[in-house]
Parts: sequence; C-alpha cells; structure tokens
Amino acid sequence: MIELAKETERVILVGVCVSGQEDTEDSLEELKDLADTAGADTVGRLIQNREQVHPGTYIGKGKIEELKDLLWELDATGIICDDELSPAQMKNLQDELDTKVMDRTLVILDIFAARASTSEGKIQVELAQLKYRQTRLTGFGTAMSRLGGGIGTRGPGEKKLEMDRRLIKSRIAQLNRELADVRRHREVTREQRCRNHVPVAAIVGYTNAGKSTLLNALTGADILAEDKLFATLDPTTRSRKLPGGQEILLTDTVGFIRKLPHHLIEAFKSTLEEARYADLILHVADVSNPQMDEQMYTVYETLQSLGVTDKPVVTVFNKQDKLEEDAGVIRDFHADYTVRISAKTGEGISELLKTVEAVLRERKRLIESLYPYQEAGKLQLIRKYGELLEEEYREDGIYVRAYVPAEIYGKINATLYP
Repeated sequence: MIELAKETERVILVGVCVSGQEDTEDSLEELKDLADTAGADTVGRLIQNREQVHPGTYIGKGKIEELKDLLWELDATGIICDDELSPAQMKNLQDELDTKVMDRTLVILDIFAARASTSEGKIQVELAQLKYRQTRLTGFGTAMSRLGGGIGTRGPGEKKLEMDRRLIKSRIAQLNRELADVRRHREVTREQRCRNHVPVAAIVGYTNAGKSTLLNALTGADILAEDKLFATLDPTTRSRKLPGGQEILLTDTVGFIRKLPHHLIEAFKSTLEEARYADLILHVADVSNPQMDEQMYTVYETLQSLGVTDKPVVTVFNKQDKLEEDAGVIRDFHADYTVRISAKTGEGISELLKTVEAVLRERKRLIESLYPYQEAGKLQLIRKYGELLEEEYREDGIYVRAYVPAEIYGKINATLYP
C-alpha cells in the first residue's frame, strides 16, 4: 500500500505599510500564527512602504519582481497577503507571479472551516465562504474566463460562470433560512433565561487569550483549549454557583482578531449577539502578549460594531503565570473592574467570582424583612434568584436579609410583612 504524505505549503507573507501605520510587523507576526494554524510553513516575508495599497496588484511593480526572486530562492509554493484582496488584485498577482495567492480572509475562513464542529458553526462558516467566493468567480483560470466573441471563441465559459453564480445564490438563500431557524431557537432560549431571572456573563476576548480555559476553570466544561488561534468556534454555555449561592450562566464566544472579515462578522452575528443580551461582559486579555493593548482595542471596536456598549465590563488579565516578573500596573480604562488571574493554574479565580458577584449585586435590591411561616415558600424564590445574606427563625416568623433582582423584588416585597 502506497502512503501519500500531505505536502506542507511553503508560503511568503506579504504586507503593505501605509503611511502613518506602525503595526504592520505585528500584523504579519499574527498572520504567521494564522498560517501555522492553517498548516502552512512561513519561509519568508516582504513588506512594502506605500502611500496606499496598489489598487491593481496590492504591491508595486518593483516589489512584484522582488517577490518573484524570493519565491524561486525559498522554493515557496504560494504567498499570503495581510489584507483582503479584491478579485482584480488576486487575479493580477496570480498572473504576475504564477503561484498560489491567498489573503488573510481566505486563511481565516479555512481555519474556521476546519474547526467548526456543530451544525450551526458549519452553516455560519459555509455562508461566509460562499459570500467571499461569490465576488471572485470571474477571471480565475481559463476554464471560467469570458471567451469573447468571434468564430472559434464561443464556448461554455460564461454559461459555467452563470451556473456557478446561480448555485451559490441558491445555496446562500438556503443557508440563510437555516440560520434564521437557529436564530429563532436562540431567541427562545434567551427568553427562557430571562423568565428564569438567571444572569448571563458573556466571555469575550482576542483569539487565544484563554477564554475556553477560563470557562473550563470556572465550570469544568471540558471544552477544547489549545494554544492556537480560533481553537474553539462554537459557543458553549455552562452554569456556575457564585460564593453567595446564586447561579450564573457563562457563555464562551468566538475569539476576535484584527481585520476580522466582515463576511464572518455577518455570518456569526447570532453567536456574537450573546454578548449583547448578557448581563455583564468578561473581557479576557492575555497579559503575556506584547500587543495586549492593541488586542483590547480590537475587542472593544468589535463589541461596538455589534452594539454592545452599555454592559458592565470586567477585564480579566489572564496568563499571569507566563509573566517572568511583576509587570507593574496594568490598566483597562474601558473596564468597570479588573482582575488578574491564571486560568491555567487557578490563581485569582476566587477573586474573579467575588468581583462578578459584586457587579451583579449592583443591579439588585437589598431586602430586610420578616416572613410569617405560612409564607416560608417565598424563601425558595430568594435562594434561587437572589443572594441570601442572613436567615433567622424567630417566634413570629423568618427574618431574611438578602439581595434580589429588581425584576422579582416587587413580587416578593408585596407579600412581605414588616
């Protein structure tokens, strides 16, 4: 039996540093991580300083010649550009370099396709891929090119293009219908949570900041947590009891990244909207990453684009165990609270839970009342949805001191006796 080994792609990373832009090197370093996650070996990189990206070929003519030499010298099989290329840019680069041309969006979509495991995740990824490819049908290879007019030039080219367009449009429509069903199911689940008055905390953050590891540490969820970009895509919700006894739901969301393709934001909107309907945001940041500030900015920018602007934010500075020495004062001016933890070792987890409890308490009301014994059943409501601070059985009833959600305060208070 002959075993066929899968050939690893050898790629060169290409970026354009536009005037005033300073993070191109960091962006290429992240692109290298994306390429590694997708299974490619990075053998070289090339950066061009320009006033603006070349509209036809992404980089200028001189750099194209330099890139041709690099491809030959390094025996590379393709290039990955650090921005989303237009169909014309991609085609022109392929014609000039005679090699495989990819962009950041294509690599991210490929990673998402490999990582999606649930039916919802697969629908969302396929939808994003189809929308990306829809605008890139024309002009790739001779089999799909327009053949023009004249004798001997008539052929199936345009018919094939039109057929592909129609199939893609039909498939997109079908996926949108399936995704609408998923959204309706999510809305029903959210409404159920609202009726149960169980608070929800959405765990958000840059990819590979440790969101899944944190969820595992808090709830024992046992979901995949790897030191890779986009290790998990599918949202997971688990419950956890806080120190005061109140139950809370924690939802892990897909990681953010700079230049996150708009196709993905649209396709994953139903997943990302978990943050919009949450009671508070747990923003996980990797303190061991030199680009932590830029990553936090990307997270807040993405949250703003999703309309998540009025939620209390607890920034969780994760991976303290990776710091060789005390990093000094670490701040997040957008956060209401900050906590330092290591989700891997468990350091700071108890402090985080107390902080979450304090945030939720701000939204509750304090009751100090005496229940007659015939109303003792009401205490179950307080235990379930509130935070019982004190309970004392007296001759004339049960004295209770507790924090309860504002939504049920009226119901409970109406039946209480002073």
